[in-house]
Amino acid sequence: MPRGSNAKRERQYEHIKESAEKRGESEKRAEEIAARTVNKERARSGESKTASKTSTQDISSSRRGGLNSHKGSQGPTRDQLYEEAKSRNIKGRSKMTKAQLSKALGH
Repeated sequence: MPRGSNAKRERQYEHIKESAEKRGESEKRAEEIAARTVNKERARSGESKTASKTSTQDISSSRRGGLNSHKGSQGPTRDQLYEEAKSRNIKGRSKMTKAQLSKALGH
């Protein structure tokens, strides 16, 4: 974490890093993603001494993540539904379509 960061940003960094690792990113890449995201958020909120134009005027990383999440215009992807079905131990999930998985999960 950069010098001058606070507890909130450290928690945010750890959360983003763990999420990236869970998606299959290497530890080094996960650290880079987390650091860049946290630094951008710090710049947007005025916590850093310097900030690039894109850091302050671009769409926020949290908003971008929300737009790319499973709540997009077409709902969760088949892979996201499959992973949820897997965690709930739903039988026959490997042969189900996206619509069938969604129905089985009650979405």
